[in-house]
Amino acid sequence: MEQGNHTVVTEFILQGLSQRWELQLFLCALLLLFYIIILPGNILIIVTIWNDPRLGSPMFFFLASLALLDICYSCVTPPKMMANLFSGHRTISYQACIAQIFFIHFLGGAETFLLIAMALDRYVAICHPLRYATVMTRMACWTMVGSSWAGGFMHSIIQVFFILPLPFCGPNELDNFFCDVTHFVRLACTNTYMTEFIMFVSSGLVIVICFILLLISYGALLVKVRTGSRLGKSKASSTCISHIIIVFVMFGPAIYIYCHPFQNFPFDKTVAFFHTVVFPLMNPIIYTLRNKEIKAAIQQLILHSLACQDFKPVEGAGDTR
Repeated sequence: MEQGNHTVVTEFILQGLSQRWELQLFLCALLLLFYIIILPGNILIIVTIWNDPRLGSPMFFFLASLALLDICYSCVTPPKMMANLFSGHRTISYQACIAQIFFIHFLGGAETFLLIAMALDRYVAICHPLRYATVMTRMACWTMVGSSWAGGFMHSIIQVFFILPLPFCGPNELDNFFCDVTHFVRLACTNTYMTEFIMFVSSGLVIVICFILLLISYGALLVKVRTGSRLGKSKASSTCISHIIIVFVMFGPAIYIYCHPFQNFPFDKTVAFFHTVVFPLMNPIIYTLRNKEIKAAIQQLILHSLACQDFKPVEGAGDTR
């Protein structure tokens, strides 16, 4: 489309993870294998927590919510990346690009607020154990999860609100395998200093503040656990350490991506790949490997399913003819 003397950009070209087709194919095959192994594992975690009444505590409710968020988050960018590779096309429409940005920040923001809710849950459980059952009710948990999604939605709307007015009339090549504000804003045909500053504050600065607050809170909880009674000390410490690992896994790459200037750096694609594809699928797995209750419940669910299949009546077994 022509507008004045400039061509209005209606689609963008995604450069992908590498200029070498063989390397991109290898990474996509690796990603597909990763999905086949890890994605069903996260679904299994959700099904186990949902069906096992022994896992009805708020901690497991939040873990199931985290697994659901991570599944959704990891399905935003890889399908388009693999479709482009196998079809030979590298384009993405302007509308689809905006949609990717919206869902990345929507789900990423929701996960940030959910981790804060999980930290609050651990605070009440460790510092006020006698009031835990009355404070962390089912309604309170649903409210906190709903607030996390609402907070992510508001964060994403802010991002989209400030990038929609940007004009695009020149280069349309995004040096990445998906659309994000850090690359999208650079292609605008206008001075984007103020937009970049707003993106830095709403994404980078907020992430750093949440990261520091979460580390301080979990550090204080670990001190509280170490100086408290021995009853349940090991389990509480293990849970807090799992949360700290997830905080580093999620916030480390996000801080790298959104806190440096809107310029290309050597490890941008690698960090973005792990942040948007690999790490989200691993978060619930880290919790599971450090939690004996979930591991036992998953084993029981699998054994029960296998037993039901073994005792399934064969069609026509009762026919005496």
